[in-house]
Amino acid sequence: MTMCDITVPAPDGAASLARIGAVLGEAGVSLEGGGMWAEVAHYLVAEGDAAVRALESAGIRDVELRPTVIVPLDADVPGALGRIMTRLADAGVRLLAQYSDHDNRKVLVVDDPDAARAALA
Repeated sequence: MTMCDITVPAPDGAASLARIGAVLGEAGVSLEGGGMWAEVAHYLVAEGDAAVRALESAGIRDVELRPTVIVPLDADVPGALGRIMTRLADAGVRLLAQYSDHDNRKVLVVDDPDAARAALA
């Protein structure tokens, strides 16, 4: 199963997230991780196309769908995130977003998923 990041405008904060959650819930799309920052929500979904269709059918525009790179993170090891990010930066990979999923892994939304996977292998 390929997990995707959906990026959704959320200009009204909690009200936007309530609507997004209701629309996706009604469509049977499960949110596997994510959050909201600066009026933009990012969510990890297995059913990316279904999520986009449901949101757009509900009148929610400017939804973006991107592949993700999901990596384990030793959260109890100081500097683990820094080492991952250094490898991406050294490989010239542009990070667009990062958050955690429900399995405590890092979800990376990047401009070049293949290059990111190679850098982190």
